[in-house]
Parts: sequence; C-alpha cells; structure tokens
Amino acid sequence: MTQQQAPIDVLETLLRERYSVRAFKPEPVPHATIERVLNAAQRTASWCNSQPWQVVIASGEAKEGFRKAIYAEAASGAPADGDFEFPREYAGVYLERRRESGFQLYNTLGIARGDKAAYAKQALENYNFFGAPHVAVIHTDEALGIYGAIDCGAYVGNFMLAAQALGLGSIPQAALARHSGMIRRHFNLGDDRRVVCGISFGFADRDHRINSYRTSRAGVAETVRFVA
Repeated sequence: MTQQQAPIDVLETLLRERYSVRAFKPEPVPHATIERVLNAAQRTASWCNSQPWQVVIASGEAKEGFRKAIYAEAASGAPADGDFEFPREYAGVYLERRRESGFQLYNTLGIARGDKAAYAKQALENYNFFGAPHVAVIHTDEALGIYGAIDCGAYVGNFMLAAQALGLGSIPQAALARHSGMIRRHFNLGDDRRVVCGISFGFADRDHRINSYRTSRAGVAETVRFVA
C-alpha cells in the first residue's frame, strides 16, 4: 500500500505538471467531468465573497460557430476592442521572460527567429482554440472594476488546476479578450459585462511536439522580499 500524499504534495505536483496546452485531441470531455471542474473552481476566494465570474462554455456546434466568427474577425485585422488595457510594454526581466517563452514555442515548431509571418500565423491559432473541443469565456460585471477581474483571475487558476487534477489540459487566453465586443454580440451578453479571458480545454494531444516544452519559473528570491 502506498502512503497517502500530503495535500501540499498533491498541490505542488499539480502546479508543477500543469502547462499551457496548444494541441488537443478532438474528443469531447464528458459533461460530468466539466461539471466537476466547475464545482471545484466555484470554491475560489473572492473580494467580499462577490464571486464575480460568469462563464460561457461553448462545445460542439456552438464552439465551432464561435471559432469561425472570432477567427474571421481576428484574421481580418479588425482593431482590438478589449475591455481591459493590455500591458503598455514589456521591459527588463518581463521582456526576457516573454522572449524566452516565445522562442521556446517557435523553436519547438521550427519557426525561424524573425519570421514575422509565421509568428502571426501561429498567433491566430489562439482563435482556433488550438483544436480544443471546448472553450470557456470568463466575464465579470463592469461595476466591480479591476477587482472583479482579479477575482476572475483566481477563478481561472483554480479552473486549470481542477482540470489538471482530472486529466485534462487547458490554456488561458487573453487573446480572445481582444475581441470583447464581438464576444458580447455573439453570446448576447449585456453591455455591462466585461470579458476577462478565455480558457480552451480538453484532452491534451501529448504526442504533438508543441506540447513538449515547458516554461521556466523565477525563484522565490527573485520575487519575494522578507521584512521583520
């Protein structure tokens, strides 16, 4: 009989093994499994217990219709109309980390550095949901401002950990939120809804080379300052 793992060991394993999946198998996830992911993520802590996240999950024909619509808009060069400002710039260590992650992706796919056409083509795969059978859109109430979005970020993290625990792969996608107006229109969301991000999820295609690399993480000494 194997000794039962301590809860922290289980959590550390899930955090260590989770990665952003960019190639999925086509078969859908059983609805009961999706419900279990959602029930787990619903336990996310939030400001004043407001639980500001609302989620639209598209599957099957609904997912395909959404995929075609958002891909067409993104590929057309339509200007971004995100509800939240994207980073003004990446500089210093943030730029270094971004480049490291990007070059890992491009090198894995055999894309030469500086091939901007290939970069753009790969970026558009966000709007194909990387072949995932399901996509979730996370949105919040405009009146809750940035703190509603922060709470949604915590929800997204727990959603992905729950998916990992159930043998699923996922990828959070801020890219989808660049077309927030289109998303509101497509899903008939109210004008007071603010799109935070998407999550594509399903069973990872572990044999696809794009899923073979892993990003690094900074050490605690680089991110934490202790005072006493």
